[in-house]
Amino acid sequence: MSDVYLETIDLACERDWRPLFEHLNISVKPKDMLQVSGPNGSGKTSLLRLMSGLMQPTAGEVLVKGRRIQQQRGELASNLLWIGHAAGIKGVLTAEENLAWLSALHHKANYEQIWRALAAVGLAGFEDVPCYTLSAGQQRRVALARLYLESAPALWILDEPFTALDKQAVTQLELHLAAHCNKGGMVVFTTHHPIQNVPDTFRELDLGRAIE
Repeated sequence: MSDVYLETIDLACERDWRPLFEHLNISVKPKDMLQVSGPNGSGKTSLLRLMSGLMQPTAGEVLVKGRRIQQQRGELASNLLWIGHAAGIKGVLTAEENLAWLSALHHKANYEQIWRALAAVGLAGFEDVPCYTLSAGQQRRVALARLYLESAPALWILDEPFTALDKQAVTQLELHLAAHCNKGGMVVFTTHHPIQNVPDTFRELDLGRAIE
């Protein structure tokens, strides 16, 4: 049985009638870390959204655990965790409330697990604070706290996860992503940040070269 968890087959994408990429074949297995790079407009975010089931490809298909992604809408959130470029949290909710409903997308976490996750990203004491009062960096930490929940899925797809983080938080997140892969998890991400701490399974896909 194949150990490929996520796979794209002859994937193609267009935006505003302009082809971004085509015939893209990617496989992601347990322990893999894949950085998607390329110039602005090359389709990095579009590729991640396709992998997460948030967009439809122009051609080709995406498989998760051997099944077409379109066939598993109801269970997709239990198989992968998506965090986009925006924090994706609700400002009127507290950090605790945001994490409670976000965790319910895959497997609802209890309050003890939520508080541990928030403490892991440096937000101990901010659990009951409405997120609209938090800084951009703190709001990003609320979103990233999902990565510290025990119930998080094995595959993480992250678009610019280091946005608005200070140097210490960047290093902490790098190490956490690497540890996740070393334990058998998978990370697919984009970043403009030069990453320093990666597992042995790290590789890079340059979309600028892939479409040449």
